[in-house]
Amino acid sequence: MIQVNQASISEAAIMAEMQYHPASDKRAAMLKAAESLIIGELLRQRAKTLGLSVKSEANTASDDNFLDALINAEVAIPQASTAECEQYYKLNPQRFQSSPLLELSHILLAAAPEDDKARVEAKILAEQLISQLQQGEPLAGLARHHSACPSKETGGSLGQISRGQTVPEFERQIFSAEPGLLPQPVESRYGYHIVHIARKVAGQLLPFNAVERKIADYLNEKVRRKAVAQYIHTLIVDAEIDGFDFNLSASPLMQ
Repeated sequence: MIQVNQASISEAAIMAEMQYHPASDKRAAMLKAAESLIIGELLRQRAKTLGLSVKSEANTASDDNFLDALINAEVAIPQASTAECEQYYKLNPQRFQSSPLLELSHILLAAAPEDDKARVEAKILAEQLISQLQQGEPLAGLARHHSACPSKETGGSLGQISRGQTVPEFERQIFSAEPGLLPQPVESRYGYHIVHIARKVAGQLLPFNAVERKIADYLNEKVRRKAVAQYIHTLIVDAEIDGFDFNLSASPLMQ
């Protein structure tokens, strides 16, 4: 049993809480559950001390409801200024570029992820077809004959694509490539792709006024997370907690 300023948290409560804290083993899950219950109890005790009335849409206020009310009552969180947002924008231009555009064609040699034999065969065939393309064979004809993608009906053409339109493992390779026939097949969850990039249009830096709100939200959330961690840290340090060794530096709640 754990005591938090004379309030008890039973082992049964910890066991019930564990379902919400998946971890690598039972002990780690128990520690996470206990930390969560202790902090929830401290938040409720502090709210009661301050006489805060905590409301929620549900019948029972959650820890987040109590935390929000306490932060609003006791912590002054500064908001990011325009100057701070502009500085972040200038220091991180790569985060505020529009997606590049690629005009490409491909041949998909389909193979399920769990079918090792089919994956090996698809890769071997892909390498053979790339060799044929390097010798001048038209991609459109090979696509119509070999590709498992509906794009085979248009000679393998995917038209213009931007980031977010295809699967991540495919995008990582094609958007870092230069125009032309990729010398190696591109592996994805669907199999192996033979890719020819006809044209690449680089992304453009978005104007500051188009991303200022996004930057402000990001910076404000960073400051808020730090303030919340410090506030919870203070509650723990000032509390009398028996039956639990609160390792502040190791707790993810303190990050």
